[in-house]
Amino acid sequence: MKISISAKTDVGCGRENNEDAFAFCPDLTKPQWTLDHTQGYVPMGPAGSLLVVADGMGGANAGEVASAVAIETVSKVFSEKDLQQPLPDEQAAALLSRAVRQADEAIMLRMAESPETMGMGTTIVVAWITDEKACVAWCGDSRCYQYDQQQGLRALTKDHSYVQELIDRGEITESEAFNHPDNNIITRGLGDFDAAGKADVHICQVSAGDSFLLCSDGLCGYCTNEQIEQVLAAGNKDTGRCTDVLMQMALSVPGDDNICIVVATLLGDDDDEKDADQPSKFVQFFKKVFG
Repeated sequence: MKISISAKTDVGCGRENNEDAFAFCPDLTKPQWTLDHTQGYVPMGPAGSLLVVADGMGGANAGEVASAVAIETVSKVFSEKDLQQPLPDEQAAALLSRAVRQADEAIMLRMAESPETMGMGTTIVVAWITDEKACVAWCGDSRCYQYDQQQGLRALTKDHSYVQELIDRGEITESEAFNHPDNNIITRGLGDFDAAGKADVHICQVSAGDSFLLCSDGLCGYCTNEQIEQVLAAGNKDTGRCTDVLMQMALSVPGDDNICIVVATLLGDDDDEKDADQPSKFVQFFKKVFG
């Protein structure tokens, strides 16, 4: 299998500093971490790829430090593992959970060493993608989606948030949650939270042609799942274009949050990387959404 990954982050329209962070490693057998994009489609390698997004919190209390520490810690855990092949589901889930827990511990240690950062925290979402499956771990409300042309877009994560608890109790609908005044309240994260960095984990099957989107709530908090799905449907093979369009869509709302987006698409080794109709599909989408 081969993979194309593109990623962007933006301070957004209402903030002075960017507390979002991301990193990805296209081939875990060669743990080289990237902060931009792959050069087209590249071999994924037998151990697969890892994608990470963190949304820092704390403002003046160094939310950007918390997200950076989380990314650095997860990257270090996987780099030191010397992976040469996929792990069984249970072991893969355990490794992701351990990486998230160690990120939480590293943030707590930083706060102890630097009192000026007390109160900082971050969400995190990590996707470990191999030829056959994706193992996703998360803590907070940063999300991971899977897209394929048959089933469309589906969320692989479930927010750790107050409004999600209201949904679970049947007090509001998902559509009502999107514009709920308290939809920025999260109930679990790394750093100054009671849950001690406990990640939830979801494992799913993957196929050639699937795309994965990791994002902070600067995207999914302002753009609906239907809008996001339309972008990926317009040409998910072109991850760079998808990332650009999603970013422009989020900035056009405009929201008052930072934005972080990572898009990855899988193809079989012999599959065609191009779709001649992609440009026209994106033009049609832009006309529909932006007029």
